[in-house]
Amino acid sequence: MSETFVPLPSLPPPSGSVGAGAWLRARLFNGPVNSLLTLAILWLLASTLIPLLDWGLIRGHFVGRDPQACRDGGACWLFVGVRLKFFVYGFYPEAELWRVNVVLFAAVASIGTIAAPGVPGKRWIIPGAVVGMPILTFVFMHGGMFGMPEVATDQWSGLTLTLVLSIVGIVAALPIGIVLALGRRSKMMVIRLLCTVFIEVWRGVPLISVLFMASVMLPLFLPEGLQFSKVLRAMIGIVLFESAYMAEVVRGGLQAIPRGQSEAAAALGLGYWRTMGLVVMPQALKLVIPGIVNTFIALFKDTTLVLIIGLFDVLATIHATIVSAEWPNIATEGYLFAAAVFWVFCFSMSRYSQALERKLNTGHKRN
Repeated sequence: MSETFVPLPSLPPPSGSVGAGAWLRARLFNGPVNSLLTLAILWLLASTLIPLLDWGLIRGHFVGRDPQACRDGGACWLFVGVRLKFFVYGFYPEAELWRVNVVLFAAVASIGTIAAPGVPGKRWIIPGAVVGMPILTFVFMHGGMFGMPEVATDQWSGLTLTLVLSIVGIVAALPIGIVLALGRRSKMMVIRLLCTVFIEVWRGVPLISVLFMASVMLPLFLPEGLQFSKVLRAMIGIVLFESAYMAEVVRGGLQAIPRGQSEAAAALGLGYWRTMGLVVMPQALKLVIPGIVNTFIALFKDTTLVLIIGLFDVLATIHATIVSAEWPNIATEGYLFAAAVFWVFCFSMSRYSQALERKLNTGHKRN
């Protein structure tokens, strides 16, 4: 004879275990030690954030044309609006700024198209952008053709120079790093030795030394009459330096792929390059997305070192404004603005990498 089970009615949770008060007790005040730490952190935040917000926002000055408008001790943000064009374009001739705008618009459109999900034809858009953007940048920004006057690369500066150096470095360092990583894992001793020496040498010197060598020593090895501009020399140094770091990041991903993947591809009759291109490398790159993006972020910030070879990036233009007699006593505001500019770009890259990880997640790793 079958028994009939009557489900018990669900009861609400105890009133003391839900709500904001319960959350605070469970996570911030669940013991004397945590309670003291919570109170200490709250006191520290209150003693620093409140004066900072009062100085930067409440008493800050945002409207005006000269520093005389900043007199009551608040932050003087006027210089951002007044000098914004200099921060973005630097010393580029004002009559030719439209050419820089075309390049920046094309770069934003290309990156947005590649990053946006569901855009058809990406397999053609990505190679086209990788090949076409450097050509477009040189044709428009350098000029000397199609009726556009020539603008020396020494006049490329500001945020424009930072973006040119970082984007070229990012686009070039990844494929070179992949080739170096494969070469370091090659069974051919000569190729493995050459790639290993290249990686270890470039990783063993600071970027400042690389830029000095690219600026001072590289012209000595060029044929007579052949001259490279400072911007091109800086690009070469940055790409070679960052490709060595990228190679180790990619090599870590390759070593994380089980050997059975290559053996299965070989059993299907795939050769070495098809195995790497279709089976191993896509999985390896997916695993090391955080490391790749971390290298890109480091590259973007390292572009500030080009100041030592006479190039003015966005940080250098901000620093030039800080030390000028026209805008005295804005060092704090200037460096905070520079930090905000770099944070926006680096945080955007970080968020996109996280979105890309979620999109490519196939359930083989624990979140």
